[in-house]
Amino acid sequence: MIGQAHEVSEQTDVDRDAGSTRETVLRPHRHLFMRGIVAVLALTTPVFAVVYWLTIPSNAWPFVLVAHLVVIAATVIGVASFLNTTIIVSRAGVRERGFFGRTVRVAPGEAGAVILVQVYEGSTLDVLPQLFVASRQGRLLIRMRGQFWSVDDMERVAEELDVPLTRPEEPMTLNQLRRAWPRLLYWFERIPFDR
Repeated sequence: MIGQAHEVSEQTDVDRDAGSTRETVLRPHRHLFMRGIVAVLALTTPVFAVVYWLTIPSNAWPFVLVAHLVVIAATVIGVASFLNTTIIVSRAGVRERGFFGRTVRVAPGEAGAVILVQVYEGSTLDVLPQLFVASRQGRLLIRMRGQFWSVDDMERVAEELDVPLTRPEEPMTLNQLRRAWPRLLYWFERIPFDR
């Protein structure tokens, strides 16, 4: 677990317009890509092999083929989305292109708070970092989760925004995070399930 927390994701420095702007492109951990592909293959290959075997004698296999093509198309879309997920850091601010294609730009001076907190994973003692970038009104702009981004990437984003970094000393549970900064969580994380 500790080794993952310090793993650096892929970074690419890009010069734009003959060196006028230097950008650093941050990408999620690449091992997640391979794990996802292996999981899809491991789950779908045996299932479709059995279903083809059962439906070929009854000539119902074209329906299975259509379902199989839909799964393949969804996988290709997921792969493309993962490969296009980036955070670009430059003097012009931070630009995130999320998994679902949403682009968020945070210009210098736009961020009101940057919070880097260690969060307990479920009901275990394992912790992962999470970086929250909020507007001056407290609205979530960018969220970087330790499952996808390295601590170094989070630190790089925090440095670029030039806002004092809030870093609680102790790890927090989701309940503590919900009480401290509820507006920074996704809607489903704001619902307390442990009552």
